[in-house]
Amino acid sequence: MRTVTLNNGVEMPILGFGVYQIPPEQTEQAVTDALAVGYRLLDTAAAYGNEEAVGRAVAKSGVPREDLFITTKLWVQDPGEDNTRRAFDASLRKLGLDHVDLYLIHQPYGDVYSEWRAMQDLYREGRTRAIGVSNFHADRLVDLIDHNDVVPAVDQIETHPFHQRTADQHLMREHGVQLESWGPFAEGKNDLFTHPVLAPIAQAHDRTIAQIVLRWLIQRDIVVIPKSVRRARMEENFNVFDFHLTDTDMTTLATLDTGRSAFFDHRDPTMVSRLGRVRVDN
Repeated sequence: MRTVTLNNGVEMPILGFGVYQIPPEQTEQAVTDALAVGYRLLDTAAAYGNEEAVGRAVAKSGVPREDLFITTKLWVQDPGEDNTRRAFDASLRKLGLDHVDLYLIHQPYGDVYSEWRAMQDLYREGRTRAIGVSNFHADRLVDLIDHNDVVPAVDQIETHPFHQRTADQHLMREHGVQLESWGPFAEGKNDLFTHPVLAPIAQAHDRTIAQIVLRWLIQRDIVVIPKSVRRARMEENFNVFDFHLTDTDMTTLATLDTGRSAFFDHRDPTMVSRLGRVRVDN
């Protein structure tokens, strides 16, 4: 498995398995299958409600803990560093672990500065090997960097052929932050899996469009976490390291960028208010 090196020297697999929107009752089997296929990066979150199922699959897998890279995320908390610590402890308890490899602020809302202070302490204590953020636009990311001691190792943001985040990636590189893609297939929007621009590239490489998209992200040095509950699709998504997209392919893919979210704008006041009011039981 190819890895990327985070700004603190930690190695992170460039391809992982995400469990967003997988119901808890299906998550254990999905993670079990993903680990059997060869995935070693697992991405969950308190807000997904399936940390316990991920933990059960990990415990039963027999895969050595040091071979795994496990990410979870902090949902919007009531203000105060103690609340962040309680949420972190709850995630560890549900996962059945004594540490995680990456802990992310899930949304750029609420008292992110008290959260980050607590996360810096958790990092210094060795309870998480790296800390980062998710869904932070460039301005929020730079502001967090400029007013804190630890630079986020990762910013996990929506990134796919229709929202390519090239400028965001450039800024992250300047600050030593690794871009990680969520929603790499845009949940099939814009007819991604039959798209007339992507289909000829897939045919030329004798691959699926999903494999082309994952390979495109990997060649951009972007960590990506596709999800599926079907083992055959997990295997398909995993087998993307034995071919290479040409410069022409990469240029063609660049033409698909709309510069807009395929889902919702994290700067939309209605969405900010809606997400900011949600609380997750710890």
